[in-house]
Order: sequence, then C-alpha cells, then structure tokens
Amino acid sequence: MKKKALVVCVLAACSSSAFAEDAPVAPAVPTLGQVFDASGLSVTGYMDMAYNKMDTTGLFATNNQGVVTTTHTPNGITGGAAGNSRIFDTPGANAGQNFNSFNFNQAAVIISKLPKEGLGGLVNITAGQDAPTIASTGLTTGNADITQAFMNYATGALNVQAGKFATLAGAELITSPSNMNYSRAWMFGWGPYTHTGVRATYVASDVFTLIGGVNNGFDQVNSQQGGKMAELNLTVTASPMFSLATTYYGGQETSAVSNVNGYRGYLDMVGTITASSQLKFVFDYANGKQQNAVVAGTDAKWHALALYGNYQFNDTWRLAYRNEVFDDPNGFRSGVAQNLASNTVTVGYAVSKALELRGEFRADKSTQNSFLQSSGLGTNSQHSYAIDAVYQF
Repeated sequence: MKKKALVVCVLAACSSSAFAEDAPVAPAVPTLGQVFDASGLSVTGYMDMAYNKMDTTGLFATNNQGVVTTTHTPNGITGGAAGNSRIFDTPGANAGQNFNSFNFNQAAVIISKLPKEGLGGLVNITAGQDAPTIASTGLTTGNADITQAFMNYATGALNVQAGKFATLAGAELITSPSNMNYSRAWMFGWGPYTHTGVRATYVASDVFTLIGGVNNGFDQVNSQQGGKMAELNLTVTASPMFSLATTYYGGQETSAVSNVNGYRGYLDMVGTITASSQLKFVFDYANGKQQNAVVAGTDAKWHALALYGNYQFNDTWRLAYRNEVFDDPNGFRSGVAQNLASNTVTVGYAVSKALELRGEFRADKSTQNSFLQSSGLGTNSQHSYAIDAVYQF
C-alpha cells in the first residue's frame, strides 16, 4: 500500500513539473526607466513646496523714507528694480498685509540625451510661482517657463552648446534641490538666470576647464539692445578639497531703469572647500557695473559676498548657514540706495533619498528703512520662518 502511494506521488510530481514546463511564460514588461536607459534618454524632475511667514509684507519700500511710490507687479519687477524684498519665496506679496503663505514654488522636469561623443540635447521646463521671475525677455510665459533648451555636441575634451542655458555665475541655482537653503540670496536674484546663445567648454586637464561663449545678455531670448555679450569662465580644481570658478560677462545691456543701452560688466567668483565628507564651505563674490544705468551718462555699481557652510551629521540630518552682504549704493538692483545684510539658518531632514524637509529662519537688515510693513511704513529689518519640502524623482 505504501509503495502504491509513493508511485502516485511521484507520478503527480512529474505531471505537475511537465505542466509547469509546458506553460507559457509571460515576457517581463520593461519599466519606463529601463526604456529611457536603453535609449540613452534621462528624465528627472522635482517639486518644491513651502510655507513662509514674515513680519513684513515681503516688499521693498521704494524710497529711503519707506513710502511706496511705484506699483508692484505680480512677479515683483517694477521699473527695473526688484519690488519683492526676497527672491522666489514671496510670490504674490501684497502691500496691505504681512506675508504669510503656502508657496508652490516649482515643479520641474529635465529631459536630456547627452552622450560623451556626438550630438545630444536637453530640455528643462519649470512650472510654478517661480516661473515668471526667471522667464527671459522674448519668451512668452505664464506659470511655466522653458528654462533651458539646447543642442549639445561633444567630441573629446570639447563640448559645444547652442540654445538657452543656465548662467555660469553664482553659487546658487534655479533648481531647488541643488541649494543648501530654501530662500535664495539677493545676489542670485539680481544676477543673471539664463542666457541664449552659443557656449563652448574645453576640459584642458583634471585641473583646468575653460568656457567661452556669446549670448544675447542677461535673461534675453531675443536681444533687446542688438549687441551681444561675451561669456568667459575658468574653473580650477586644485585638489579634491578646493576648486575656484571665475566667470565674467561683458557686453551691451539695456538698463531697465533708463531704457538706454550701456556696457555691463559682471564678475563672479565661487570657491568651494570640501573640508571632509561631512563639512563643506562655499564663498561667492560678485561685482557688477552698468553704464547709462538710471539716466544716460550715469553709471551704477554693485557688489556682494555670500558665505555658505553645510554640515552633514548623518544620512538624515544636516545644518546649513548662509551670510550675505549686498551693497547697492545706486539702488540699481534693489530700487533703494542701501547696503543689505542677511543671516540664514536651514535644518534639513531627509525623510528618504527622494524627499527632504527643510526648516529655515532668516533675518535681513538694511541701512535704510526699505522693508515695507503692512502699515505702509518702512523698517530696517525683517524676519521669516519657513518650512520647505523638496521631492525628487
């Protein structure tokens, strides 16, 4: 009886095995990421949403007595000066109330195919409340902006781009995940965002990288002044611990205040010190000059310095600090002849590799009563508290 049962079991097992081998196996469906990888196409993106509360309106008063004398447009640009007292984090600021708002700053996607040899390209679309601020002249936009769109050709150590691309100047970037803090420095907002033209990069060695180009100027798809602006950059990577990137832009630029063309020169130097795998320091110095700035025949100058530090305690927690001074003696960038100073502390908490929460406190100071209060009067200081969420995919 036991032998008979054993035979039945063996036959059943063999039968089951035979059926399993004969059953058709459904082919695995490739994921979208696998399809992109196979085609050499990279698709990435992120979202940046925040809550920001200030003890001022988030606008500049536009004269030294702190009285509003101009109209502020929705994106904060008026008469060539930045009506908003911050860059990006006070969209829709209203003169009648202190700023207290949830912000949908950015939702962006970056699609690229950039082979090491041959032809490729990149398209970067940014949507959200930051889009009108970074939009270039000549490119119609609402709450979405074609931030970058360029063709790319690579051969050996040489790389050539033609189209619209992000500026080389500055330590901070438009892309939110790339920055240490939630709020942006003034020097980021009052420098260029993007350029339209041609750019060539030559990697001379592991130490020296040279970049040269010609473009339409600061944030212009079509040239307002008819002339062109030169772009030069030298990046020196002295060691894994230290690098220095020096950028110069020079050429004809139309002053948005005087509406007259004049030569603009803009120098920016960014140094990066990687003290350890956990500790990083960055300094950013900028110096600008505009001819025919306020009226024909008058020049305006400005300069700024920002110091950054970031300490990564572990995979989850980090602490960042930024100190910035911005000297605008002619009021050409801020709309008020003033010297600005700011201290920003940001705590980052990585919920996962894709999501970081940021808590931030920022204190601003001016030599003038240039920060507009809800009462309509100006004050020389303002403070803010923010919580930010940045999700990458």
